[in-house]
Amino acid sequence: MIYDHIKNMGLYRGLGAALDTAFDYLEKLDADVENGTYMLDNGVRAIVSESMTAPVNEKGFEAHRRYIDVQLALRGRELIRCKPLEFVKETIAYNEEKDAARYADEPGLDAVIGDGYFVVVWPDDAHEPLLAADGKPELVKKVVLKVPVEG
Repeated sequence: MIYDHIKNMGLYRGLGAALDTAFDYLEKLDADVENGTYMLDNGVRAIVSESMTAPVNEKGFEAHRRYIDVQLALRGRELIRCKPLEFVKETIAYNEEKDAARYADEPGLDAVIGDGYFVVVWPDDAHEPLLAADGKPELVKKVVLKVPVEG
């Protein structure tokens, strides 16, 4: 997992062509981008959406096998809880079509995205998005970049 501010994004360049594509997109992204799905180079997909955060995410943690998630809140703040897969209990088996398995909600590392902070989670990072940063729900506009796992 990476949790950092976009001003430091250059530190993570060279981790793969697809991640570099995601970072290039984030550096140029304007908060006024329209909601939707955008196909980028190297198989990267950008999903821009607006959602309400909540004190609890009923779905719990999720993890993917084929994609790395890069997440940045463009407006508002969102808490994303992360924990290594080896320390979470699977509740819903992996679904190939959705590229996701679900895991029980439990304590983990809390990362607040927004105000320029982003998170990168790999397939071995369970993550629980859309939690209210201060316990109070708010509307968040965010981008999730689905970055194919390379090699």
